[in-house]
Amino acid sequence: MIKLAITDDHPLVIDGLLNALNDVPDIVITGTYNNGASLLSGLQEILPDVLLLDLQLPDKKGTELVPILLQQYPHLHILILSGIESSPYIREMMQKGCKGYLLKSNTDKVVLTGAIREVYNGGIYLEASLKEQLLHEMLIVKRKIDKLSPRITRREREVLNLIMKELTNQEIADKLFISLRTVETHRYNLLQKLDARNTAGLLRIAREMGLE
Repeated sequence: MIKLAITDDHPLVIDGLLNALNDVPDIVITGTYNNGASLLSGLQEILPDVLLLDLQLPDKKGTELVPILLQQYPHLHILILSGIESSPYIREMMQKGCKGYLLKSNTDKVVLTGAIREVYNGGIYLEASLKEQLLHEMLIVKRKIDKLSPRITRREREVLNLIMKELTNQEIADKLFISLRTVETHRYNLLQKLDARNTAGLLRIAREMGLE
């Protein structure tokens, strides 16, 4: 028997999910919650196997809540049910440890129960449209990397790796035995080549492109 908890701040969504799942023989609902605080409190009483989680809760966003949940309950299988169809957001939630991602707009009973069973059994669930979207994005990133890689010199890559380790310009200069001015030049060139406006953008783009 799969113990399932549901968290969503819209009563109609919860009612719809309960109606869809109430006659499924291998799934039992252990609790429903409408915000992050009630969820964290409720899980102390009854811990489910799978948590169906909306990301846009009134008191805590999913990006905040998921790390807290998995730190306290590392064996909890989190399945996101959201209206957000953003590839970077989906990728971020999966990287944080979620086991699946469903779109509210495309979810029917068969898809929902299949996803719950998949993550309960240790799998990863992404519906076909999301897989295609993420694959398309990965191919675009790969083309950018293939086009860009020859333009980034070995020394620029060394500087980039040290920037990603949060070293200052002076620390990078000392470590690579080069001048501070040379480090600043490499940093400027990296910003130009990766089309980044600042260091935060440089780090984000570099990670997205797998240049770590």
